[in-house]
Amino acid sequence: MSISASFDQLLRGGRVICPASGIDGIRDVAIRNGKIAAVQSDVLPTSAREVIDVTGKLVLPGLIDTHAHVYQYVTGRFGMNADMVGVQSGVTTLVDQGGPSCMTLPGFRHFVAEPAKSRVYAFLSAYLVGGLEGHYYPQLYSPEGVDIAATVKAAASNLDIIRGIKAHAEIGGFARWGIRVIEMAAEIGRRADLPVYVHFGQLWGLPESGTNGEDVDTILARVIPLLREGDVLAHPFTRHPGGFVNREGEVHPVIQAALDRGLKVDVGHGSHFSYRLAKKALAAGIIPTTLGADIHGYNTHVPAPAGTPDQHEDDENHPFAGQAKFSLVQAMSSMMALGLALEQVVPMVTSNPARMLGRADEIGALKIGRDADVSVIGERKGRFVLRDNENNEVIAERLLQPEFCLRAGARYDAVAPILPQAVAA
Repeated sequence: MSISASFDQLLRGGRVICPASGIDGIRDVAIRNGKIAAVQSDVLPTSAREVIDVTGKLVLPGLIDTHAHVYQYVTGRFGMNADMVGVQSGVTTLVDQGGPSCMTLPGFRHFVAEPAKSRVYAFLSAYLVGGLEGHYYPQLYSPEGVDIAATVKAAASNLDIIRGIKAHAEIGGFARWGIRVIEMAAEIGRRADLPVYVHFGQLWGLPESGTNGEDVDTILARVIPLLREGDVLAHPFTRHPGGFVNREGEVHPVIQAALDRGLKVDVGHGSHFSYRLAKKALAAGIIPTTLGADIHGYNTHVPAPAGTPDQHEDDENHPFAGQAKFSLVQAMSSMMALGLALEQVVPMVTSNPARMLGRADEIGALKIGRDADVSVIGERKGRFVLRDNENNEVIAERLLQPEFCLRAGARYDAVAPILPQAVAA
């Protein structure tokens, strides 16, 4: 049965994939007053003021990037412009991971979340200094730099944008302070009743005194018991010590047990990602729950504010060697090149992160009455080279590229300067 009512926009003829609704097929998506008004196969073109032909395109619920760094300027060179990473890259929702702290959250709300055209959430840093300069100065991140009560208060008072807590469990910190900081972060998560998102894989260099008796391959086994169902293990495929694959090249046995009791895994792609180690983890059955791009000012090209550090661990260690441009959609292509099906990857950037954020009733699905957050993605077939920063190569036979998105019905073309170009094999 066709619909005769009038609509503002009609996305016509695309392949709609909406895991939350169980839809995968050719459908039309009609929008009225910035809301989804119909998702079906026979909407009359004459019923809409604007008809957009998306034949041959993927039409997905607005993509959700679970690992963004968009506290621009306040975090120095580290923080990107929210809309460059967001709607200009085909992504409607961003989750800043650890940029704001209990001290700097008001600025994040006023200067980033509220003016952005993209929808912006954050996981609040467990540290008082937040993500200043991309955690460049490790001396700021000791237990003395954590205030549990103040961070819980800030999170609980800003639940409209704060949807979790960001923490780090890595050898550079353990060698300096042991496990205390991650114990404090886990307590913040429990008191605030929010998920804790834990960075694994070395972040800081070791102190002059070395590891101080700490073993990088025991960190996962020591940290996981502190975590609860719904907490998130990040950077499973990191090239740095302390990820899911140990120094013997084996996937830690504690990982599957953690997943079995309800912990989640976020790719947190970025410049630490290793195709070599990802293949090992995927072969062991470790399928990520969510997929974040982890783009920041040290792993892509953005102008460096005057006076910021000249070098950083991630300088020249770009997600694809020799190509310092990236996007969440490119991260989707990356996962598909590793053997995951498109149908497995789409939930990682739509319905699964919506649940992680506790917002599955608002975002992550194309359902009637919801904000019309829609991502339209083109697909190129051929042979394309993807390289990581270890110079491992994979061949992508399907390369996804963002075309445009709608954020509450407003159209934004994918024009971000950080979007990569295809590299033919």
